[in-house]
Amino acid sequence: MGKMSVELCGITLDNPVIPASGTFGFGYEFAELYDINILGTFSFKGTTKDPRFGNPTPRIAECESGMINAVGLQNPGVEKVISEELPKLKKCFDKKVMANVSGFSVEDYAYTCEKLDACDQVGWLEVNVSCPNVHGGGMSFGTDPEAAAEVTRAVKSVTKKPVILKLSPNVTDIVAIAKACEKAGADGISLINTLLGMRIDLNRKKPVIANTMGGFSGKAIFPVALRMVWQVAGAVDVPVIGMGGVSTAEDVIEMMLAGATAVEVGAANLVDPFACKSIIENLPKAMEKYRIESLKSIIGGAR
Repeated sequence: MGKMSVELCGITLDNPVIPASGTFGFGYEFAELYDINILGTFSFKGTTKDPRFGNPTPRIAECESGMINAVGLQNPGVEKVISEELPKLKKCFDKKVMANVSGFSVEDYAYTCEKLDACDQVGWLEVNVSCPNVHGGGMSFGTDPEAAAEVTRAVKSVTKKPVILKLSPNVTDIVAIAKACEKAGADGISLINTLLGMRIDLNRKKPVIANTMGGFSGKAIFPVALRMVWQVAGAVDVPVIGMGGVSTAEDVIEMMLAGATAVEVGAANLVDPFACKSIIENLPKAMEKYRIESLKSIIGGAR
């Protein structure tokens, strides 16, 4: 197992495979299917200060080699996550979990992160800055380096645990935003979140998604994600978590060669609930095929 282990912000993972937020619930649902302790860790469902019902339906649209979702951060709110969801998870997962946090103001982010920072089960805070800034005209925090840095500073001021900023790919210069987050104190960067996409129903001649547009994910976005991981990993000195279209052990190795320390698996979990289990089981074979002694030795190895 040591050959597959990596270190993420000072915490050792048995392997680099992490189910991505929004595709793995709060973990215990998947624990009914297999022992989720085989995972490196997982990022739980995006959590906000207050409960959210999410967007109107339909909010999922299928695409060739991917899918579009506009779920809208449906979650029970941070208080219930701490009082109800984490105790359920504790019964089936004995590792540190990654808490994914969303917000619509800087104060929202700080409040939610401070609450989750106090939870012993939480190892890292993954801060999603792809949310609309309600005080900044609705533009995503992650599209502006200073706004992303402001969230980073606010969260770092109220937490002791590693803070990882999750970046949106819907920007012109992903490197500038990653560097601004690093300068503001981020302990790591995770990318990419979903691209923006839409589908039109030919029979109704209207958009499939009630919200018109949604986040496009799945195999089709892998080359875009890989390119952005490569760019960011070469520009910052903090660990990078790569994600976007990852569905095989080979994809994990490719992401790590581009510079990722760990790799999140998203849409693949919605297609096949055993996706992460299969990837972890196939990694040793893939390592042997490509003559890889240890995964940590290949991080950024394609440079």
